[in-house]
Amino acid sequence: MTLSLNDLGWAPFFSNQPHTHSTLTPFRIIEVHRDRLLGLGQTGSVSLVTPHGPTGSFAVGDWVLADPELRVQQLLERRTELSRRAGVGDTRLQLIAANVDVMFITSSCNADFKAARLERYLALAQGARCYPVVILTKADRCDDPERFRKTAEKLAPNLVVLTVNAHDASDLAEVAKWCPKGQTGVLLGSSGVGKTTLMNGLTAGTEATQSIREDDAKGRHTTTARTLRVMTNGGLLVDTPGIRSLRLTEPEDGLETVFSDLQDLAAQCKFNNCRHESEPGCAVRAACEAGTLAPERVERWRKLLRDEGREGESTSQFRARDKSFGKMVREVKRIKKGRKGY
Repeated sequence: MTLSLNDLGWAPFFSNQPHTHSTLTPFRIIEVHRDRLLGLGQTGSVSLVTPHGPTGSFAVGDWVLADPELRVQQLLERRTELSRRAGVGDTRLQLIAANVDVMFITSSCNADFKAARLERYLALAQGARCYPVVILTKADRCDDPERFRKTAEKLAPNLVVLTVNAHDASDLAEVAKWCPKGQTGVLLGSSGVGKTTLMNGLTAGTEATQSIREDDAKGRHTTTARTLRVMTNGGLLVDTPGIRSLRLTEPEDGLETVFSDLQDLAAQCKFNNCRHESEPGCAVRAACEAGTLAPERVERWRKLLRDEGREGESTSQFRARDKSFGKMVREVKRIKKGRKGY
C-alpha cells in the first residue's frame, strides 16, 4: 500500500515547523521499542534509530524527521498529546499517544460499564483536545443495550455514544465514520471490553483475543504494546493495552466540560468556596433534593476533584481554564457533516 504524507496525517501544523535540514524525511511513529522506533512513510515502514539515547520521549503517533541513514534527527512538536500520571504519589508521566484527533472510549454493555471511569476518559479527551466518541461493545450479548447508551449520553453535553457489535460490518462502518482518511483515532479502555476485536474489524487485522471472566467482565491484556495501524477506510488507529487506573495529568484535564452542569449550579451557590455538603445556599444540594440532579453524579464529581487535588478550587478558577474544546467539537461535527463519502 502506497500512502501519501497527507494519508498519514501530515498537516500544515507539522510542515510549517522549522526543519533542521532539507535532506531529512518525515516518518510517522507506529511502534516504540526500547532500542528503536518503527516509522511509516511514503515508501512503507522502516526501522528508525535514535542516536541520542533511549526512546522513552517518543510516542506512537509522533512525527519525526530522519536522515538518509534512518537516524532520527528531529521530533516535531505535537499537535495533541495523550498522557497519564504513572500512579498515586508518582509524578512521572506516561505517554499514551500523540497527534490524535478522535478518542474512542471503549466500554461494554456488561459489568465493565462504569460511569466514573468514562468520565475520567472524557476529561482526558478534553484536556488533550481530542474529540470523544464512546463505543459500547458487546451490544449483541446484552438484553437492553439502550439502557447503557442512555446512561452514557448523560455524562456530557452532545456526547456521541455508539452501541456496537464488533463483528457486524455495519456497526464497524458507523465507528469508522468518526475517523476518516487522514485522521487519527485511539482506542482506550479496560482489558476485556473488545478493543482488539474492534481493531481487527476496523483494520482487517488478525490479532488474537482473550476471553473475559464472567463474574466481573474483566479481561486479560491482549494488546501489550501501542501500535498505529491503517484502517480499511483510510483512517489511522492507535491500539493500546487495557488501562486499569487512569490518573489525569496537570493542569489540563477537562473536568469543566464533563461536569458543565454541575459547574453551572456551583456558580449559583451562596459561597464561592462551597463544598456542597452542609453549607447554606448550596445550589448543588438543592438540585439533588429537588430530584433534578443525581447525588451519585455529584459524588463522582467530588471524587474526581479530590483525586486530582482540585476540590478546593473555586468556580471562577475552574471556569478560567481553556474553553476552546467546545468550539473544536462543533468544528469536528461540521467537518464530518460535510464529508459525503463517509
